Amino acid sequence: METLYITHPACRLHEMGDWHPESPQRLDAISDQLVASGLMDFLVQKDAREASAADVLRVHASDYLHYLQQRSPDRGYYPIDADTLMNPHTLSAAWAAAGAGLTAVDEIMAGRARTAFCAVRPPGHHARPGQAMGFCFFNNIAVAARHALERHGLARVAIIDFDVHHGNGTEEMFLHDPRVLMCSFYQHPLFPDLHAENPGSNMVNIPVPAYSGGDVIRALVADRWLPALSAFRPELVLVSAGFDAHREDDMGGLGLVESDYAWITARLVEVAGQHAAGRIISFLEGGYDHSALGRSVVAHVKVLGGY
Repeated sequence: METLYITHPACRLHEMGDWHPESPQRLDAISDQLVASGLMDFLVQKDAREASAADVLRVHASDYLHYLQQRSPDRGYYPIDADTLMNPHTLSAAWAAAGAGLTAVDEIMAGRARTAFCAVRPPGHHARPGQAMGFCFFNNIAVAARHALERHGLARVAIIDFDVHHGNGTEEMFLHDPRVLMCSFYQHPLFPDLHAENPGSNMVNIPVPAYSGGDVIRALVADRWLPALSAFRPELVLVSAGFDAHREDDMGGLGLVESDYAWITARLVEVAGQHAAGRIISFLEGGYDHSALGRSVVAHVKVLGGY
């Protein structure tokens, strides 16, 4: 069955300055590598629909949305914090990035596809209910998860996060929600450096020290994630796919390579095949070394789509 490649032109218009690592060129690096590998020919390309305020307000506070709307600049930049800035196109890009997940959920639940990769930015997993941070404005994966639960009537959604950074916003939004199981690893200490302990029984979020390699990550996936996912029996698997744990990415200090991302993806495909009718949606999060990012996405999408 088809694999969707979902993006939107607005996602290339948001930028935070030439110095900023979260740049539009990240999407170019991904599409270039998918084309060069020949994989793009097998993907069904689809533009995201924009999320509505009602979609976003399932996980974000109304005063936060008002805050962003009031501060969207007509020109130049508005700094939310030292490294999270708005330009005149940021909100358009954020609506589109959140809408990509909604588009994917609707297409997959209608049976028109089984898997999807959302090549979108700004990323989302640090966005809290009432705060932008860590380059993130709307929590894209959380918006999609709540849409799947409330509009499509699913009872159990798994969220997997393999970004080098802790998906603190996603964790906060679903803490103690029995309908959602979140599994992640993240380098600790490292931004956002909030804590190193699991705060709830539906969270299998595992801190790992710097310089951990693929052998460490594969072991924790096998020993911690997979038993929890098997017991949970998700009806849909959502993935916060950050590729900044790659050994070539200076944003973190972990040691993954493309084969590790392929291995993790293969395990998630197996889980989805057993419990979720094969349904997986992946969302771009981090990944700032352009070459490593593009190569890693190719490895991920190749396994995701069974190519």
